Amino acid sequence: MTRSAEPRVLQFCHGYDGPFLDCARQYASLFAGTGYRVTTVFLTGAPDPEVAAACASDEVLFLEYSSKDVRGLKLRAIRDLRDIARSRDFRFCIAHRFKPTWVAMLATKLPVIGVHHGFGDYRRLGRKLFAKVFAKRLRLLAVSNAVRDELRACLPAWPVEHIETLYNRIDVDALQASQLERYPARLQLRLPENAWIVGNVGRLHPDKDQATLLRGFAKALPRLPRESLLAIMGKGRLEEDLKELARELGIAEQVLFLGQVAEAKRYFKAFDVFALSSDHEPFGMVLLEAMAAGVPLISTAGGGAGEVVEGLGILFPLRDDAALAEGLVHMAALDRQQREACVRLMDERLRTRFSDEAVRREFWHLPLVRSLIGRDT
Repeated sequence: MTRSAEPRVLQFCHGYDGPFLDCARQYASLFAGTGYRVTTVFLTGAPDPEVAAACASDEVLFLEYSSKDVRGLKLRAIRDLRDIARSRDFRFCIAHRFKPTWVAMLATKLPVIGVHHGFGDYRRLGRKLFAKVFAKRLRLLAVSNAVRDELRACLPAWPVEHIETLYNRIDVDALQASQLERYPARLQLRLPENAWIVGNVGRLHPDKDQATLLRGFAKALPRLPRESLLAIMGKGRLEEDLKELARELGIAEQVLFLGQVAEAKRYFKAFDVFALSSDHEPFGMVLLEAMAAGVPLISTAGGGAGEVVEGLGILFPLRDDAALAEGLVHMAALDRQQREACVRLMDERLRTRFSDEAVRREFWHLPLVRSLIGRDT
């Protein structure tokens, strides 16, 4: 195939549910101003013009498979992706999560960068063998150093520079422009105007460990401002268990379960502090959204979350509700000057490490990128 004047990059995603639509946008934005045209392909999910518009891509294709369809060998998906790759002048592929990486390696002869958003992707023997077979044209990116280090431990024969970190990021100005100010946000969420509010956003799932958050809040409550509340956005299978725990702890009146809130990131200014209690969070996009809102952070130290919060907020050991309680008490005592200094520090960190612009510059200087695809723009 003759190389076109406008080189293309193939982005292959499992689906656009949850945070993965924004992941597609994040990676498409890496190529702004580079001369590359981005084709984003979704393995699962129905065609949706709003999804297509949100991808920041030049072309968006929907293969329309169900999750059931892509179990096993995924031969039809391999055939479909092969046809797409043959019809366009792609220079390389970015594949999100293991299944799309597997399909892309079998369907094309392109160099592939597999992006890993969680832990455990290469613990299985079969996947280790896959990595060995395709090591020449496969490179791996992790959303945090914690995920990167696990990948390197699972693939010890790989050169360390073939497995690197590229943090998740946000369009800082666009997100901040979309966020409601404190009192309109509280009005929308039906939160009291003058309460001191600890916010949490996430699935009600063991991985998010809101049980520790409830226990820590209960221990801190006698030393928090008189009208203090814990507001939790999200739904999940632990909802009734968590409500029962709140009753057992005697804080049912001070804990508000807000349910699933569309575009939750728009309402973060409703909170006085944002608390993340997750068990080994791979990264924690909600932390960036809270930072954009200027809300002080307290988080578990493990996983990628600790990398985001370190030097900005308070970190506490996993499942240590006593340490969490002390952190909440400390946050409640911050004066206006301290909060303003915290806001400035968070905004600086966002723009220098977790913004589209900062990560775009970093991507093109990664040894992994240069060794696999070079820079032909």
